[in-house]
Amino acid sequence: MGPLKQLIRFGWEQALSCLFPVVIFASLALTKILSLPFLARYDWLLIICVLMQWWMVRSGLETRDELKVITLFHLIGLTLELFKVHMGSWAYPGDGFFKVYGVPLYSGFMYASVASYLCQAWRRLNVELVKWPPFLVVVSLASMIYLNFFTHHYWMDVRWWLSGLVLVVFWKSWVTYDVNGTRYRMPLALSFVLIGFFIWIAENIATFFGAWQYPNQAGAWSLVHLGKVSSWLLLVIVSFLIVATLKQVKEKSPLDPNPAVKTSL
Repeated sequence: MGPLKQLIRFGWEQALSCLFPVVIFASLALTKILSLPFLARYDWLLIICVLMQWWMVRSGLETRDELKVITLFHLIGLTLELFKVHMGSWAYPGDGFFKVYGVPLYSGFMYASVASYLCQAWRRLNVELVKWPPFLVVVSLASMIYLNFFTHHYWMDVRWWLSGLVLVVFWKSWVTYDVNGTRYRMPLALSFVLIGFFIWIAENIATFFGAWQYPNQAGAWSLVHLGKVSSWLLLVIVSFLIVATLKQVKEKSPLDPNPAVKTSL
């Protein structure tokens, strides 16, 4: 029963780390089923997200430093949303007072919730990185991935080249984490794939509840194309690289190249 208990404990820590995304999903479901008074649905979602963010900092679930990271993701995500909606990649068909160029401001919190999950999981599982690449390599790679979300509309899409570059850069990198006093590890690239896949599942739930709408979902909801996993994979990599880099800068010391690993997965 030991491995099963460890798996349950790991799942529980992951669930606690997903508190912000869960609240967003619950709010999407609630506002789709119930018609709330006085304000449009998108405006209520913004209010709920702001209150949730305030409560997480107030209760100590998130630190002020983590709030700074989450705010950065909010701005990064909102910038991407403004561009993508303008290009017709997806749309927010509902009304809203807090809506800028067709993008409701609550949408930035969906990206911020990914950062919230990373920060929470990092702390709860005592995450450490093994053989982390040099600072300039990480920043350059994250910048190229993020810019490709914009430039592929005007030039060729190089996401698969970037994915291959990720494998090269992080081929020897591992992530280690603690579950109930026992240390485990997995290849960093594998963790990117797993997080990206679960975000794709979350995306299907979100579009089902009308968080946003892809062109092929205008008539009726349909499953988000599996190819979107690659987009989320790259966005997760950007998110992870930013969080890891900021934590490294905050600590003002190089990441331990060879932390002790008691048990390997």
